[in-house]
Amino acid sequence: MKSTRRFWRYLLLPLSFAGMLSISSAAELNPAAVIYKLPDQIPWSPVNAAGAQVAVLVGDPSKPGFYAVYNKWTKGNHFSHPHFHPNDRYIVVLQGTWWVGSGTKFDPEHGTTPMPAGSFVTHFGKQVHWDGAKDEDAVLLIMGEGPATATEVTETK
Repeated sequence: MKSTRRFWRYLLLPLSFAGMLSISSAAELNPAAVIYKLPDQIPWSPVNAAGAQVAVLVGDPSKPGFYAVYNKWTKGNHFSHPHFHPNDRYIVVLQGTWWVGSGTKFDPEHGTTPMPAGSFVTHFGKQVHWDGAKDEDAVLLIMGEGPATATEVTETK
């Protein structure tokens, strides 16, 4: 009986250590094939005056070429005002509800359409729109061709 217990102790002890090591370690990826940033490694800008934050993921939105950014509209009726971009932009709502309006009449209370998480939106280049968040944060993935400048337009009442 003692030899059987001893056998299981000697067998199970190394197996349990091997199991713990395999749970806590991850595969080492070849950086020539794959790079990544975990959520806590993505640097966000401070919240700007309009109530938004940006984190650049790929490219440089201020220069020509492809870019991808996270944009967070913070809750509390934070909105951009009517503006347009020179190029098309493709947006995925990742979290929360994003409120979208178009045209020069700025009316967040009555002139917006809610886009819940999972929605896909295209902002066409040189077309006036505005958007933001109301009662919850909205996190977006925005992709397009730079430069991603915004040209403000005169609002109508």
